[in-house]
Amino acid sequence: MPPPLGGAARRRARRIRAVPPAPPARAAARMVALARDLWSPGPDDRGDPLQSAAGWELLATGIRAGAPEVPLLRAVAVELGEAGGTAVREVAERLSFGVDPAAAWEPALRHPGTADLARAARRSARTGAGLAAAATEIAARERERAAESAQRRSQRAAVWIAGPLGLCFLPAFLCLGVVPVVLGLLQRSALLW
Repeated sequence: MPPPLGGAARRRARRIRAVPPAPPARAAARMVALARDLWSPGPDDRGDPLQSAAGWELLATGIRAGAPEVPLLRAVAVELGEAGGTAVREVAERLSFGVDPAAAWEPALRHPGTADLARAARRSARTGAGLAAAATEIAARERERAAESAQRRSQRAAVWIAGPLGLCFLPAFLCLGVVPVVLGLLQRSALLW
C-alpha cells in the first residue's frame, strides 16, 4: 500500500487529475466509442440464432422420436443457453408439477426467443396440432436470421475497410490525376490569351 500523501503532494495529485484530456485524446476517445457502438451488436434478448435453431431442432427431433416432454424441454433449455433457456426451464418445471400445458407455457410467451414456440405449444395442447413441425419452422427462421446477421456484419466490415483505402488513395488521385489536368488547362488558357 502506498504511503499517504502529504498536503502539497495531495493538492498536486488533485490538480493533475483535474486536468481535462487534450483535444486529440478526447477525439480519439470519441472515435473509439463510436466504433464500439457501430461494431457491437444491438440488444437482442433472443441470443445466438444458431444455438436457438439447434435447440428447436433438438425439440422437433425429440418430439418425433417420442421422448418424454419434461426431460426433452430440460435438454432444449440447456441448448438454448441463457437467452431462452430460463423460460423453457420454467415451462419444464411447471409441466413436471402437472400444470395444464396451455398455462405451463405462459412464461415462455413473455420471452421474445420462445414466444413463437409457446404459442404453437399452447395451440398444440388445445387442438392436438403437431409441435414438431412448428419447432422445425422456428429453427429454419432462426437460421435465416443468423444468415441475415452475418450478411449485415460483412457489409459493415466492407464499408469500414473501404473508408481508409479511399482516404489513402484520394490524395494520390488528386496529385496524379486532377492536378495535371487542371494545370494543363490553365497553361493552355494562358497561352490562348
